[in-house]
Amino acid sequence: MKKLACLLVILMVPGLAGAVDEDFGLMDVRTDLSDKASLQRGAKYFVNYCLGCHSLKYLRYQRLGQDLDLPDELVEKYLIWDDSKISSPMTNAMRPKDADNWLGGVPMDLTLAIRRHSGGGLRIGRGADWVYTYLNTFYRDDKTPTGVNNLVIPNASMPHVLWRLQGVPEPVYALAEGDRSAKQRKVIGVKMPEGGGALSQAEYQQMTRDIVNFLVYASEPIQSARKALGLPVLLFLVVFLAIIYLLKQEYWKDVH
Repeated sequence: MKKLACLLVILMVPGLAGAVDEDFGLMDVRTDLSDKASLQRGAKYFVNYCLGCHSLKYLRYQRLGQDLDLPDELVEKYLIWDDSKISSPMTNAMRPKDADNWLGGVPMDLTLAIRRHSGGGLRIGRGADWVYTYLNTFYRDDKTPTGVNNLVIPNASMPHVLWRLQGVPEPVYALAEGDRSAKQRKVIGVKMPEGGGALSQAEYQQMTRDIVNFLVYASEPIQSARKALGLPVLLFLVVFLAIIYLLKQEYWKDVH
């Protein structure tokens, strides 16, 4: 029994290592996989702003179109920008060698990004909140190579690719305990200066919500169908249990 318990702990470690450890609360994204319009917008935004670096290699264009009620013609016209076919997985054209030279490494595939940050893949909502918070907490930092930093992943190598839409938020500082200088200030939040980007704050948050909603779908395309099937299966089991109980009573009545 002790060996089994130790084994379970060991198996849980990778999931625990992927859990979020932050000093601030995650933003609540409230995804909805039944919102097809949001999923369609999220697919469009992902292809336009994310697919250049990050792939979705476990999701095929054709499956995306079927699940999001998009005809193959529209998928090919608006979502496929390279020589990929409708049956191809959503990979990008960046060669690993170029990625190493330009970015210092190959950007991670995002098919399972939501599960990766869900604490072992068991809490999809937490993973969605993590990614949503990440997309909304970039801030200006002239000390980094990209000119921005992030509250969720300090010193992240990823630039703020949506800065033209959001603008570049300014950091909100808190002085470290016992320090009145600016040398040990800690960033505890972000604020948007006047002017900002092409979108209002509400519009930008809706856009990032659509992207996260799409990534939740991409992490498990069958999720909606699986959940819809759950209730009928439970009802069947209840009825089947009742039938088995009555059958048992009929068989055993002579014994009693």
